[in-house]
Amino acid sequence: MRPIESRSVAEQVTTELRRSILCGDLAPGREFSLREIAGMLNVSFIPVRDALRSLESEGLVITRPGRSAQVAPLDLEDLQAIYRLRRTIEPEIASRACVLLSDGELDRLEGLAAGFGDERLGMDAIYDAHHEFHLALLAPAASAWDVRLLSTLWRAAERYIRIGFGALDPDPHEHHRREEAHETLIEVFRRRDPDAAAQAVRDHLERNEQLALRALGGGEPDDVPPPKKPRAAKKRTTR
Repeated sequence: MRPIESRSVAEQVTTELRRSILCGDLAPGREFSLREIAGMLNVSFIPVRDALRSLESEGLVITRPGRSAQVAPLDLEDLQAIYRLRRTIEPEIASRACVLLSDGELDRLEGLAAGFGDERLGMDAIYDAHHEFHLALLAPAASAWDVRLLSTLWRAAERYIRIGFGALDPDPHEHHRREEAHETLIEVFRRRDPDAAAQAVRDHLERNEQLALRALGGGEPDDVPPPKKPRAAKKRTTR
């Protein structure tokens, strides 16, 4: 076993550039020179070059001949493809997870969802909790391969979600919508109805896709349907 070394400068530069791109501080399509970034971060040219290579493999930047680069532009077709795959995978896992989640875990997730309505917190502030919520909701029925695949899709969507939903943060109603949308998922999961849970996740993803597209300039407000309320379970009558 070799001693663990502290992170290299290139790793630190990669982390900071990734953060700046994901939250939109480095806007999609922005062009910059490697020397410019090195000056902003107070580092030498070499770790910036290495960091950009890593970020290019993640699809976040485009390097060009010479010493320039560009933040990868947003591609709404990519966003739609990501959500198409999520709608294929997540509802099926949800149908199995809803009967495995404990009441205590659902209570915890309901408390987490309540925080999404805090008007003081924007998408960047709640993103990690939002990611935790969706992973925990599916975790009891998700295999290691499911988690790997979902993590890849969620990472690919992260920049779109942070920028798109972040654009909606000034509207107080958006915070309440987030809270209500996630509390609705919990309400449906408590019914332990696999078909209802799958449909609730499907509806949640479809609505979020439309909201993200609208926020990123790919749709109009009227394109987004209101959130669907779960139907109450029918009471059985005895004869």
